[in-house]
Amino acid sequence: MSFTDSHGRSPQSQNDASSLAHLLEPVLKGCCQDKLGAITWFQSAWSSSGSATGSATWSDSRGTFDVIVKLPLGPGEYRWTSELGNPEIKAPTPRVFACGSELGGYDLAWIVEERVKGEPIRPRMQPGDVQQVLVAAADFHEAAMRVRPEVEMPKQLDWEGTLAKAREVCHAHAIADPQRWNEAIKHVVKMLPKLLTRWNSRPLNCWCHGDLHPGNVLRLQTPRDDAHACVMIDLAMVHPGHWVEDAVYLERQYWAAPDYLHGVKPVTELARLRRERGVRVDSDYPDFANIRRVLMAAVSPAFADREGHPKYLHAALEMLEKTLPQVSR
Repeated sequence: MSFTDSHGRSPQSQNDASSLAHLLEPVLKGCCQDKLGAITWFQSAWSSSGSATGSATWSDSRGTFDVIVKLPLGPGEYRWTSELGNPEIKAPTPRVFACGSELGGYDLAWIVEERVKGEPIRPRMQPGDVQQVLVAAADFHEAAMRVRPEVEMPKQLDWEGTLAKAREVCHAHAIADPQRWNEAIKHVVKMLPKLLTRWNSRPLNCWCHGDLHPGNVLRLQTPRDDAHACVMIDLAMVHPGHWVEDAVYLERQYWAAPDYLHGVKPVTELARLRRERGVRVDSDYPDFANIRRVLMAAVSPAFADREGHPKYLHAALEMLEKTLPQVSR
């Protein structure tokens, strides 16, 4: 990502986000009218956006607060963090003290948000943790729809190309059970027009978080005054779609370790939580969930270089073979 000022100039020798942050820190403090204290920049383990992250304090008439500073932010993350961070929205996200889309003459988004006092839920979830993750997701969906009631058309993924890459991996015998994989993917390719026609007919009724996993849900030390026990972070991948996308995203991370879900079915439970909040739940959501499972499982070999743990791939193959007959009817 490059940054330019109003004259099309780029900052010199600032390819690293941390260096850029140090360079623009005095300007940032000026924008915050000296309410922002000294910033300690650090490497964030949870952010997927690539922005520089720092800790500081914020002082105003209400008192002094611990805050997180992030810059630069992509347009999506800036949009959702700033809009949901409005305390009046009462969203399960960090509250925002200050933000802007320009800094020092550069087209560069930045944000100052509360430093949440809590710990991320661990990947090896304990009983009750799954419920908290899904409650946070349902609260996020409800708040996002209040902020932006009209859901945009999502980008179309290249399923055909990704499936072709998955078959190449199988043909190269780069994963276990290549013949089983090849047969299953071949079946998906044959059905792909039908699957995509059905999938593309799904109601666009949600702003999906896009990266729903326990590490992106912080359990608060004490519930906030808006009653949220957890908050969601890292909004860089928020996108329009159907809510089952978030539920299946969480579920598939545990295909190889289902015991960590402690009997909770993310799709069914998220549907129940959405109903409780008066958020739309269409009657045929189980069909859309199965199509999503098939598509996500079938392309798994294409990402074997990043997510190719043998245990996960084996579980994905079993899920694919189990679910294919259900979407073939």
